Amino acid sequence: MSGTAGRAPAGIDALLERVRADYRRIEAHEAHEAARSGAALLVDIRYAALRERDGLIPGALVIERNELEWRLDPQGSHRVPEATGHDLRIVVICNEGYASSLAAASLHQLGLHRATDLVGGFQAWRAAGLPVEPASP
Repeated sequence: MSGTAGRAPAGIDALLERVRADYRRIEAHEAHEAARSGAALLVDIRYAALRERDGLIPGALVIERNELEWRLDPQGSHRVPEATGHDLRIVVICNEGYASSLAAASLHQLGLHRATDLVGGFQAWRAAGLPVEPASP
């Protein structure tokens, strides 16, 4: 029997509130400064059509959401070179800051305890006037 038997489903808003309570989210200017200084790795999880439409954050590592855990697990056989350890500060960026919260929570389950996400996602980054470059054709 499931551990949730007899309980009503939480719903996405309650789930987001619950997972976001476990870490401090980051605003666009703070994320920019952390990445610029080398204190954080920005990871763009938006799908290709959004990147092509809206552009890229210079220096951000692009890992689509369905590959995120495999690529960032420091113990994984499919990790990217940037996945150097569990103490790595990762800022996950989606389009508007919703999917990135669930992704950051998933990274916490892998032991990446400093993972966070960008409040408002890529759209907040762009609205703050931070650097964006066109996606390569």
